[in-house]
Amino acid sequence: MRVLILFYSMYGHIYRMAQAVAEGAREAGAEVDLKQVPETLSDDLVAQLGAKDFKESIKDIPLAEPTDLAGYDAVIVGAPTRFGNMCAQMRAFWDATGAQWQQGELVGKVGSVFTSTATQHGGQETTILTTQITLLHQGFVVVGLPYAFSGLLEMGEVTGGSPYGASTMTDGDGSRMPSENELAGAQFQGRHVAQIASKMAG
Repeated sequence: MRVLILFYSMYGHIYRMAQAVAEGAREAGAEVDLKQVPETLSDDLVAQLGAKDFKESIKDIPLAEPTDLAGYDAVIVGAPTRFGNMCAQMRAFWDATGAQWQQGELVGKVGSVFTSTATQHGGQETTILTTQITLLHQGFVVVGLPYAFSGLLEMGEVTGGSPYGASTMTDGDGSRMPSENELAGAQFQGRHVAQIASKMAG
């Protein structure tokens, strides 16, 4: 069973969540690959936005191509929100999967989504839901983060996470990294997706 964690991260928040998702999937016995989607911004703009050092730190993580997707039993998508939708870099990747859609290559695979926002109400749920729409058009069987993960019931702290998928908040300046509860949700989601993919394959 093979699981792809397909992500875009500018400052490290989604990458940290992706690592937790991957850990959970491996716990379920999956072979896991992390791949990032190509950057669409110029190097100068990335540097201007203060993301050059982080981007340099993940340069060895391979770039995904649409043709990679068919080789996996499950694809878990991680992308920060941009105005309540997936970021443009992730959108550009999926907009290039027309051939996969025409051939039905992704029909019946398991798909899932996690995200990040700057604020508590910055579009976490809409980003996940609108990304799920793309997965549904490709024929994925969409899986969320069920309330079997008790961290969704946490009321004692500010935390991301919903039944649609794991999420984290970064604060406006990016200073907040994923909390233990948010990472636990991402790990649970990775394990849950891998378990479902295994059942479907069996």
